[in-house]
Amino acid sequence: MPKNKNLYKSLMNRAQLILYRLENSILIGLLLVMISMAVLQILLRNLFGFGIVWGDILVRVLVLWIGLLGAMVASRKGNHISIDVISRYLPERVKGAVNCIVDLFTASICTTVAYYSLRFVLMEFEEGDMIFAQVPVWICETIIPFAFSVIALRYFILSFINLTKIVKSTS
Repeated sequence: MPKNKNLYKSLMNRAQLILYRLENSILIGLLLVMISMAVLQILLRNLFGFGIVWGDILVRVLVLWIGLLGAMVASRKGNHISIDVISRYLPERVKGAVNCIVDLFTASICTTVAYYSLRFVLMEFEEGDMIFAQVPVWICETIIPFAFSVIALRYFILSFINLTKIVKSTS
């Protein structure tokens, strides 16, 4: 039994590493595209007096994607911005329970945002509007429900991990 458990843990760690590398690569790639487009727009406007018509819109969309992908990366281990005044003074047993509740609350808020942003994207799909270069608006907005779903899932997992730590410490 221990061999299977170690194999399972090894496979999970490898899958997690691959997922983290994929997230990081996408984030870095989008950041490079955004910076390149912004610099290109500046050069074209200052040197030649014109720019790419849809360049500014693409940069705005990329800011949205980079921001939400960055939030996904920050949620990997619960590294989001948080107000941590009270938990510093709590005993370890209570701190675990508070962290579990906070993580569940965060997950529920992100689930709600994911649900309503998915409804918003579906409404945009039905409208059929284009944002730039014949790219539908809804495609650019799909990152919103996706990112909040991933963040919610990660915080549900973090709350479960905190709960198991609480149970282990009481037994």
